[in-house]
Amino acid sequence: MGYYLNLFSPETYDAFCRSDRSISGFRRSNLPRAQRIRPGDKLVCYVTQLSRWVGILEVVEGPFIDRAPMFPLEDDLDSRWGPFVVRFRVRPLVCLPIEHGIPIREPKVWNALSFTREAGSNFATWARKLRWSLAPLEESDGAFLEGLLREQEASPQVYPLPHRWHGKPSPQTARRAASDVRVPGPAEAEGESGGEAPPELRESIRIQALLAHIGASMGMDIWIPRADRSRVAGQWPGGPKRLLDRLPLNYDELTLKTIEQIDVLWLKGRAIVRAFEVEHTTAIYSGLLRMADLLALQPNMDIRMHIVAPSTRRYKVFEEIRRPVFSLFARGPLAGRCTFLSYEKVKDLADNPHLRYLSDDVLDEYAEAVTDDSG
Repeated sequence: MGYYLNLFSPETYDAFCRSDRSISGFRRSNLPRAQRIRPGDKLVCYVTQLSRWVGILEVVEGPFIDRAPMFPLEDDLDSRWGPFVVRFRVRPLVCLPIEHGIPIREPKVWNALSFTREAGSNFATWARKLRWSLAPLEESDGAFLEGLLREQEASPQVYPLPHRWHGKPSPQTARRAASDVRVPGPAEAEGESGGEAPPELRESIRIQALLAHIGASMGMDIWIPRADRSRVAGQWPGGPKRLLDRLPLNYDELTLKTIEQIDVLWLKGRAIVRAFEVEHTTAIYSGLLRMADLLALQPNMDIRMHIVAPSTRRYKVFEEIRRPVFSLFARGPLAGRCTFLSYEKVKDLADNPHLRYLSDDVLDEYAEAVTDDSG
């Protein structure tokens, strides 16, 4: 019997709790890991963004592929259950209300788990363990979490949701018998860094700064829209480097104005190498439109493009890129030129101590292309 990680967003965990809790589903990319799991193995449930352990599911049957909806959702959510076609039939051993979930930074958890007790404050060191569903957990870690969660179920303690999850516009709310629990939408940032979170916009600015830092470390010149510069500079690790005051491009005024609004550009000499649109809470469509405008204005421009967003918006990015309007370019659909890059992958790459020895091609190992079975 083994223990494996089962990652949920706040939305998908709420949806799971409102179901009969007999099926847990995963993306198709998880199939190789799923095939190692056997009946009797246990899935340890962790809610990202809220960073807390919430349940234990025992595998009864699977994996199997099923494209039918698992259950109807009341809202039009970005993190839909439709793409989760790799499935297990499960028996819930523990399934806590989200406000009873145990935060990973709770000392009794943090000091016990093998991948956190020696990590200190280094987010990248321990968060890698929580990147992928169905990743194996050390047996000692799994057994500890199972015992802790069973104790919490028997004698529940409320762990209030962090302050940053309250008062946001259009929250998803899970109605429970004793209280209304606020569940954040999929666009909101993951909160593993600890401490009181800055304003919502700060996370997207920080990602812009990390992208700028990565590119500058690789020897690229960096363009940031003028309206964002002061905020990005405040988040740029080590301070701004190789930041351009003007774009060294000979295009017409309309093209230049379009290019100047893209969130981050990496340039070598007079050539744009990569373009990034960071979509935190805004509509994915707006960033794609800027990319599409650029391709329409300069169809022969050879730029690698990336939509950068929280992993919970992955399916939404793929859905939007596949829109027919983005398939009508002379050199092929936008889906062939534009990939998805998650916040988590940006943070992982930014932590690489060897950035100055890497080329921009390393991004192709971190970015995810849109394919017919994406999601």
